[in-house]
Amino acid sequence: MQYSSIVDSIDREIVRLLQDDASRSARELGDAVGLTATPCWRRIRALEDDGTIARQMAIVDPHAVGLDVLALVNIRTNDHSSEWIRRFRAAIADLPEVLEAYRTSGDIDYTLKVRVSSIPAYDDFYRRLIEAIDLYDVRTIFVMEELKSTTALPIDDSM
Repeated sequence: MQYSSIVDSIDREIVRLLQDDASRSARELGDAVGLTATPCWRRIRALEDDGTIARQMAIVDPHAVGLDVLALVNIRTNDHSSEWIRRFRAAIADLPEVLEAYRTSGDIDYTLKVRVSSIPAYDDFYRRLIEAIDLYDVRTIFVMEELKSTTALPIDDSM
């Protein structure tokens, strides 16, 4: 996949606007960036075709659907084999509560962002996780307050 068909400030502004509200029409976006609908639509298609715009989706308020508990799960393992990693990837893929997963540096091998409805629901998630894969250490940080949460990337004119 070839990345970055962003060629000028108009493309950057289109991407910024879409990150804020992907439901905007090509006409609305074109008006905002000084293009008519058709050339704006072509630019959007080019950004989608090369993977710069990976997908468009609705962002759901987790509290509106009863998912009030956010946890950061730090995992350490003693097994770093490719087979363990394959099984770990499969295990977290089967756990819908895992929103994001990262392999990290330092003392922690992996960090998971997990969203559940309650502490008992987290306990259920935790039990399914440790049944699915052998882990050396699991430590959970429960988020008390989200100070910032965004999906928008910081796209600036220096690109």
